[in-house]
Amino acid sequence: MSRMDSALLAPIKASERLLEALLFGYRLPVALLFLLATLVLGWQAVQIRPDASFVKMIPTSHPWVANYLDYRDDLAGLGNSIRVVVAPTEGDILQADFQQTLKEITDELFFIPGVDRSALQSIWTPNVRWTEVTEEGFVGGPVIPDGYDGSPEKLEQLRVNILRSGQVGRLVANDFGSALIQVPLFDRDPETGNKLDYQQFSQQLETLVRDKYSSDQVSIHITGFAKVVGDLIDGAVQVALFFGIALLVTLVLLYLYSHSLTGTLIPLFCSLVAVIWQLGLLHLFGYGLDPYSMLVPFLVFAIGVSHGVQVVNNVRIEAAAGANKFDAARLAFRTIYIAGLTALLSDGLGFVTLMVIDIQVIQDLAVAAALGVMVIVLTNLLLLPLLISWTGVGARAIHKARHGKEHSAVVWRALTRFARPRGALIAVAVSVLLAWIGVQASQSLKIGDLSAGAPELRAHSRYNLDNAYITSHYANSSDVFVVMVKTASEQCSSFQTLQLVDRFQFYLGNTPGVQSSISLVDVAERVTAGLNEGNLKWRSVSRNQYVINSSLRYVPQGLMNDDCSLMPVIVFLADHRAETLAGLTASVDTFAEQYNSDSIQFLMAAGNAGFEAATNEVIAEAQYKMLFWVYAVVSLLCLLTFRSIKTVICIIAPLALTSLLCQALMAQLGIGVKVATLPVIALGVGIGVDYGIYIYSRLNTLLQQRMDLPSAYYETLRSTGKSVAFTGLTLAIGVVLWVFSPIRFQADMGLLLTFMFLWNMLGALILLPALTCLLNPVRERKRVVQTSL
Repeated sequence: MSRMDSALLAPIKASERLLEALLFGYRLPVALLFLLATLVLGWQAVQIRPDASFVKMIPTSHPWVANYLDYRDDLAGLGNSIRVVVAPTEGDILQADFQQTLKEITDELFFIPGVDRSALQSIWTPNVRWTEVTEEGFVGGPVIPDGYDGSPEKLEQLRVNILRSGQVGRLVANDFGSALIQVPLFDRDPETGNKLDYQQFSQQLETLVRDKYSSDQVSIHITGFAKVVGDLIDGAVQVALFFGIALLVTLVLLYLYSHSLTGTLIPLFCSLVAVIWQLGLLHLFGYGLDPYSMLVPFLVFAIGVSHGVQVVNNVRIEAAAGANKFDAARLAFRTIYIAGLTALLSDGLGFVTLMVIDIQVIQDLAVAAALGVMVIVLTNLLLLPLLISWTGVGARAIHKARHGKEHSAVVWRALTRFARPRGALIAVAVSVLLAWIGVQASQSLKIGDLSAGAPELRAHSRYNLDNAYITSHYANSSDVFVVMVKTASEQCSSFQTLQLVDRFQFYLGNTPGVQSSISLVDVAERVTAGLNEGNLKWRSVSRNQYVINSSLRYVPQGLMNDDCSLMPVIVFLADHRAETLAGLTASVDTFAEQYNSDSIQFLMAAGNAGFEAATNEVIAEAQYKMLFWVYAVVSLLCLLTFRSIKTVICIIAPLALTSLLCQALMAQLGIGVKVATLPVIALGVGIGVDYGIYIYSRLNTLLQQRMDLPSAYYETLRSTGKSVAFTGLTLAIGVVLWVFSPIRFQADMGLLLTFMFLWNMLGALILLPALTCLLNPVRERKRVVQTSL
């Protein structure tokens, strides 16, 4: 061993000796310390709450989002908002009873904490008005007539006012079959200063609006970010059910594998302790659980079980060789420590690479996953051997290990063919073919959402049905993209600005996916025509600034800021699919490059579609950067541990093939790369690297004992390989249950993780020995012992 190798291994060996002396020399004090830490962190864990934020879901440093944040106070209602549609089951909205219900719902929404009351819009709010041109000039007023009493005369006047207000297709359905309430939200409750609790807000919408006012005569439809997050949190609570089922499945399979009650319960107990510690530390550090990180505790449990199985397996081997339970646990710790520490460090640092994605919800997920993996070092590499040194694995498990019939010997013998040149060539050739197929299939992988509505939820979910109803009955869709036109103070209403914005809106109208747009130009043109007896020839931007000024005496809220230096152009889209957003942003960029100047600038972007477009750009740029870092970190740790580039190739190649095939699977299933799915690949790599490290560590130990590669691999399969196969199948069975989740992104993650667990397992069992054989042909021919590959 070189001096550099010795220098690298010295700290690890020193920590191994120190921890072994502490664990087994002071068992009771160390166990009490673990108990105290579990009680303290358990108290913290029970206080953790779901946490979601609109700002956390968007890339705040992206230039487009930064533009919105700079002007968010001038863009009331164009950021985070919900839409509530109230529809009579029979007839239209011009019914006295229905209008009374609509008024009560508007008032109910007005007083819910977190609502931006000044920007709330309904035909019952005074900021929604009608205007009309008469012989005496403009007249107008609130849409609800003065002295409204529900009489037929007042209802007819209401119908006329709605038509004159221009709100048909916006706040009133095209067929007068429903009415819409636009409800902008604050990110923080103005009364308390606390972050808006989306779960509580969503529940208030259900109890105070939907449950209270829905009846045989009225139906309620609600859409918006806050409602999506609320539904995700409610659905994610069912993760506890899947967690329980996975725990039960793991319990049964682990007992069948270990033939030991203590060898079953102690790994499960230590893995649950790891989850408790993780949740406790998250709360202690000020984190909560958002809908996307609620699955992380299960992954921590899965990783803990994976490492726990390896510890129990090594204890069985040592006990079968004649060691007592104390020595068996001690020797198992000594055997497993370096490989386990390397695997867990690879997991943790692999998860940390998610921090390169500048979206806080993903960064929070990275913190949660990395914390979870780090506590597994304590609970499953230290606490587990400590506990099992008292209990042992049981006489039956030891007897099985010594004399039990190896039912899977035929399978292990078959797998050793891949440790011989001919079988290795076949395995590598098939892997190359699969890689080529993966490259071809992944070419169609898309960034962002690939379907309308909220793809995180099922197509038949109430939210998506509500969204479909609103989209089909209103001219303005729920997918809003806002371009901010920035000028000097008092210049947003100049002829040059309005003329250019008018040209911009016409230009956008010819962009695929754009339904319509609205801006200050529309107000100016409509009022100018009205000032000239409604003549359509005057429905354009006047060159006379005095005429323009006269047309803009009354401007609806949200179409310009106080000093007339910002004018939003609100664009309504047919959907928010990745292709639609990419085409729109490219069109806006092209126009801006041609017409931006010192006096006027077209800036992107606000609105839910604008934020999603920015998110898509960040993800498109970050996905390969993330993959590079996760593989670089894992490769570096493997290199430092095994000190061989060939070994790194043997461990990493199966993971890379699995990642490639996972991308191909996503493309074929129509799953886009987005906030919900991007972390899956890093999580899969982090868990999958454990398989390769454990198998190669055991294989290399046997090779150092002068065994040839096929024989050494056979013995590896009988011990570590069996554990890897068991872990891969168990985790896959536990995760595949997620496909039944009402939350689609959970189902997608379950499907993808199941695929990655199984393929990582097969890669470690088949491709790793094949690459070892081909990269080291001398070892097979001469059976020469080498310290490392």
